[in-house]
Amino acid sequence: MTYPPILGFAAFSGTGKTRLLTRLIPLLKQRGLNIGVIKHSHHDFEIDYPGKDSYQLRASGATPVMIVSPYRSALITEFYPHREISLKEQLAKFPMAGLDLILVEGFRHEHFTKIELHRPSLGKELLYLNDADIIAIASDQPLGTPDYLPCLDLNNPLAIADYIFHYFF
Repeated sequence: MTYPPILGFAAFSGTGKTRLLTRLIPLLKQRGLNIGVIKHSHHDFEIDYPGKDSYQLRASGATPVMIVSPYRSALITEFYPHREISLKEQLAKFPMAGLDLILVEGFRHEHFTKIELHRPSLGKELLYLNDADIIAIASDQPLGTPDYLPCLDLNNPLAIADYIFHYFF
């Protein structure tokens, strides 16, 4: 299967990955791109809740459970036993028909093209020093990065959208 381009956003928790993505996606869609997103979470989460039919079906032992309406669908799969997941495994399950670009939040330790998000005020180390897959850094302060590594303004999603569009398209 041929994947559309995949671009990750790598950062420590609290840097603003989701906030940036929610601002970038509309800007990329304005350029006519169809965008898919895969978000990695280290936490347990529920997309349904007690009292809903889908929750009861899953709680009774069914896995996967697919919920479908004229508006959307959701597939819930339980992992027994709980395990680490890989981006490659998730991409194999991801519906890609009609997508121009897949944005990935997380999976920062895997090998694929990424933009690092960095806020020096958080006191975390720069990831690019140990990750050759990082193609740019978006920071809220200027950084002394090597010439080959563009430093983008984390607070300027339009400039980041421009960079992404020109890099891939």
